[in-house]
Amino acid sequence: MEQITNEGLILACSTIGAGLAMIAGIGPGIGQGIAAGQGAAAVGRNPGAKGDIMSTMLLGQAVAETTGLYGLVIALLLMYANPMLSKFLSL
Repeated sequence: MEQITNEGLILACSTIGAGLAMIAGIGPGIGQGIAAGQGAAAVGRNPGAKGDIMSTMLLGQAVAETTGLYGLVIALLLMYANPMLSKFLSL
């Protein structure tokens, strides 16, 4: 049986962490779907306010998307620019 090296353990944990960070994309997806559905319903009830409704909805969706983008950045850092790997390999 082979021994697990420090490098292998760090890479495995980083990969698991990157996968968990990508779960952050679920929330914005659900939130944006709900916002789009509610925006469409609001325009259906009051077509004259279409511009105000759409601009507010798009602003809210842009803010909600930042959570997913932060998760993506963390996942990419863990996978490709792993700061822990260089720290532990230098010991």
